[in-house]
Amino acid sequence: MEPILSIHNLSKSFMLHNLDKHIKAIDRVDFELQEGEFVGITGKSGSGKSTILKSIYRTYVINEGSIWYISKRFGRMNLAEASEREMVYLRKHEIGYVSQFLNAMPRTTARELVEQAIVEMGNGEDFAKQEAEHMLAHFELDEYLWDSYPATFSGGEKLRLNIARAMVKHPRLLLLDEPTASLDNASKIKVRELLEQLMREGTTMLGIFHDLEFMKNLCHREYNMQNGIFSAIK
Repeated sequence: MEPILSIHNLSKSFMLHNLDKHIKAIDRVDFELQEGEFVGITGKSGSGKSTILKSIYRTYVINEGSIWYISKRFGRMNLAEASEREMVYLRKHEIGYVSQFLNAMPRTTARELVEQAIVEMGNGEDFAKQEAEHMLAHFELDEYLWDSYPATFSGGEKLRLNIARAMVKHPRLLLLDEPTASLDNASKIKVRELLEQLMREGTTMLGIFHDLEFMKNLCHREYNMQNGIFSAIK
């Protein structure tokens, strides 16, 4: 079976203009994900883990390599060469991204953010309202926050909202950048429940974790990043 995601010789460096120096973030990364697999990546801060996810999501433009993805709409495509229009479609309909940080339109409430994500998938407003309330309740965001602006939320509340907004789409491929950072144990359990549900539904996931206990019995395979070098954990 052809992998849903195949990464070959992926390299990315950054230019520090004030020092006139290139810094290599990742160097010749190679790995594949089969459909429905959950792969975890560990490593110290600054080792290059997030650069892999941002390269797949095309937040970063890579220097070398290819990122082959099997899209439901476009078929086999190299995300490194996809058009902006194609990437916008994929982000809305196929590829989800959970960051530690919440990027939201100003003066948009928590409820509206989740509803918008559901409507983007082609669902009606009544269904979106129902599903948004279900997801916000699942992550135990207090009901009085639903119609508040996320700028007023704590770090943990923002992260839970970010996870809710990504997971409610049931994406084909989900990228997780420290999805349990700043969460208490009860919230981590809620995240794990949703991840396990998505796995049962066939979502393919690639996640970065510092919480090794959270990863236990969840990931099918694990990799480690050190100084931009990617290696499998035996």
